[in-house]
Order: sequence, then structure tokens, then C-alpha cells
Amino acid sequence: MRHRIDLADTTDAPARARRTAADFLAEAGRVRGQPGSPAAVDAVLLVASELVTNAVRHAPGPCTLCLALHVEGVLIEVSDTSPTPPRPRPPDISGVGGGWGWTLIDRLADEVRVLPGPGGGKTVRIRLPW
Repeated sequence: MRHRIDLADTTDAPARARRTAADFLAEAGRVRGQPGSPAAVDAVLLVASELVTNAVRHAPGPCTLCLALHVEGVLIEVSDTSPTPPRPRPPDISGVGGGWGWTLIDRLADEVRVLPGPGGGKTVRIRLPW
């Protein structure tokens, strides 16, 4: 089971990514006959919206969110126009400067890969347990 959505680089893109992921997971639960655990669902929603947020903040132009359900988990891919890989930053406890997303993604994921993407950009691939 796969789903793909192209997203403009607008401030509503992370919310659209989260809604898309929620719809995908609801359908995946129906297909499998069993929904994911609440923790697994929350992790997928968080990672999808964080990856798209990073793409909107750090890459000019649109991005693409791809979701796939596999036996070993949920694969989330976000492709954008920047070739620069994500880098962890010290979290800003004031909440202004960010720095939390990549740390959370790295802790939640079974697999984190950054691949060369289409047109000179990159694809960030995350596999989460289901």
C-alpha cells in the first residue's frame, strides 16, 4: 500500500502532510484488519509533519511526501529541492529556534537515510515500526 502527495512550500504543508498520513494510516488499518498502536500512529504523524516542516523551512520549492506500508513498518519519504542533508542542531528550549525535530526523528526511526533526489535535491527516507 502506497500514497504520494505533492506539497507546495507553504505554511499549511505540514498540516496537509499530517492529515494525509492520518488518512493513509486509517486505510492501512482497514486493509490489514488491525490499526497500528496509538504510539505507532503518533510517531508516523509526527515524523511526516516534521520532515515536511524541514523541507518547507530549508529547501526552496515544493516537496513530495510518500508513504508506504510494509511488513517491517511504515516508510515515509520526503523529497525536496535542496541537496543539503538534514543536520542535528542543539534544541532551543525557548521554542523559537527549533532543533527538536531531527532529534525526535532519529530516536523514533528504525532506519534513517538521506538519498540523492530528483533534480539535484534529496529524499529523506524514514522507516518506523508498525
